[in-house]
Amino acid sequence: MAPLMLLDTASLYFRAFYGVPDTLTAPDGTPVNAIRGLLDMIARLVRARHPGQLVACLDADWRPAFRVAAIPSYKAHRAQPDGSEEVPPALAAQVPVIEEVLAAAGIALAGAPGYEADDVIGTLTARARCPVEIVTGDRDLFQLVDDDRQVRVVYTVRGLTNLDIVDEAAVTARYQIPGRAYADFAVLRGDPSDGLPGVAGVGEKTAAALVRTFGTVQAIVAAIDQGHGGFPAGSRPKVAAARDYLVVAPDVVRVATDAPVPEVDGTLPVTHADKDRLAALDARWDLGSSLRRALDALGA
Repeated sequence: MAPLMLLDTASLYFRAFYGVPDTLTAPDGTPVNAIRGLLDMIARLVRARHPGQLVACLDADWRPAFRVAAIPSYKAHRAQPDGSEEVPPALAAQVPVIEEVLAAAGIALAGAPGYEADDVIGTLTARARCPVEIVTGDRDLFQLVDDDRQVRVVYTVRGLTNLDIVDEAAVTARYQIPGRAYADFAVLRGDPSDGLPGVAGVGEKTAAALVRTFGTVQAIVAAIDQGHGGFPAGSRPKVAAARDYLVVAPDVVRVATDAPVPEVDGTLPVTHADKDRLAALDARWDLGSSLRRALDALGA
């Protein structure tokens, strides 16, 4: 069965922005490197992976209130005074155009008020009745890998063309943890890029050892509370000191699987591209061969 392909859209256009020269510009000199890079990536993915459905998942809220309430440092270092995300101006100018081009091309878009794209992906994955391929440069989504349900991550290692296919065996090989234990591992290790402190003094090796021993963060907290042993050398006092963090962090790190995402039909080939709108967008932004390749791949 052909897979449902879910795009972590912001992750991909950030990669495109930094991976494609900013010498690609519209007639007025505005950079279009993120737009064209994303279109080229979509074309390559569809031709190489042959999805039966394609959905571009969006951040309706890049820093959801429920995560900030649990851990105030969540993405705080990336927030501007008005609460918006700090984005390079040359990329910020392209984001609305990206969404308009994708919609005009007939690509299904999905978001949910108060939730991140990760939560949209988690929810659509939970609903899926077919194999799922999640395209992202964000390791957080490794938590959704599930061999039984044929859920894999197509991970953009670097640039736009170097991809790793991540299944449970790949998670185990990379982190020495069970294939579905990435979220618990990430809670313990922390993630500075998201403002998640982790357990002070616990790095990847100790985090992996704790997951292998106890299985879940909840089990680790229970072992501390009940005075159980079995902790890797020197880790017990560090974990005990982080107990309050460990109680709230799993709900921050785990992606939602029940976000209010509207039903969306991402069936390929697309049948409702707006050709007049696309022609106008191409004339305004000079999307050229990148747009043509994407439309050809999508069957528009």
